[in-house]
Amino acid sequence: MKLVSDNYGIGAIWMELRDPKKLKRLMIVQDVSQRELAKIAGWKSHSYLGRLMAGKVKTLSTDPALRIAHALGVGVEDLFLTKVSDIPGHDDRKPKTQTQEQPRHRGRTAA
Repeated sequence: MKLVSDNYGIGAIWMELRDPKKLKRLMIVQDVSQRELAKIAGWKSHSYLGRLMAGKVKTLSTDPALRIAHALGVGVEDLFLTKVSDIPGHDDRKPKTQTQEQPRHRGRTAA
């Protein structure tokens, strides 16, 4: 995930989904599929959006969050909290757990 940062003493900036249920409701009301919204967000796959909607992950970059809110016709603050690290170049988010990011096996495993 790309985090926004600059040289002005501001740390990393990211967004946190406030309520996955609200996102789901808006998608139903707007008749937008998970695949469509993921494409609008700029993602190649809909899997991360599915993980957001299931509550398995909570954070995303600012650009996709803005695109999602705009596509659903709501303010970004209605769906997301803006998070900023106090330390320049530092990411305060919790480390990913194995349930959030599964390791990928390369090649065959021994039988």
